[in-house]
Amino acid sequence: GAEESTLMSYFSKNQIQALKPKITFSTLRDLQCPVLQSKDLQGKPEESCSTEELFEWLGAVLNQVNLDNKSSSFLSTYCCPEPNTVVEKAFLCTITGFIIPEKIIQLLEQLCCYFGEPKLAHWLTLTVHGFADSPVSWRENEHGFHKGGENLYNFVIFRNLDYWLQMAVGAHDDCPP
Repeated sequence: GAEESTLMSYFSKNQIQALKPKITFSTLRDLQCPVLQSKDLQGKPEESCSTEELFEWLGAVLNQVNLDNKSSSFLSTYCCPEPNTVVEKAFLCTITGFIIPEKIIQLLEQLCCYFGEPKLAHWLTLTVHGFADSPVSWRENEHGFHKGGENLYNFVIFRNLDYWLQMAVGAHDDCPP
């Protein structure tokens, strides 16, 4: 009612507008992917990679780091952890903008539905990055963005619907509950 009208008036007077999230899709071809087993968080030599190895690899993929381990560019000599497998096509969807928790849960539920039909993929991920200067913090403590600003979490969902939840917070932030 009246409160909504006052709020809308404030936004229009100050030229504040709502922006829709930006969505981009890309296909990664012949991507080396770590072999993962949902029950092996630590990984097993020559059988599966650990959660830490996956997290590092995923960061490289999301930041478009060349994974061929050649030193010609001198930017990175990183390569996919062992054991790995080559995936002919991997799909990457990036949504940039302010996304409310309910939408993230909805995305997670839709990703779980992906395995409802027989698929070739053994696992998939959903990574959520917070803004470096986000006012949101864990446990009602001020976010330490002046000293770091890391805040992200990643779900790794397996075909059998087991999942891993990986979180990264800055050194000056509290861990989530």
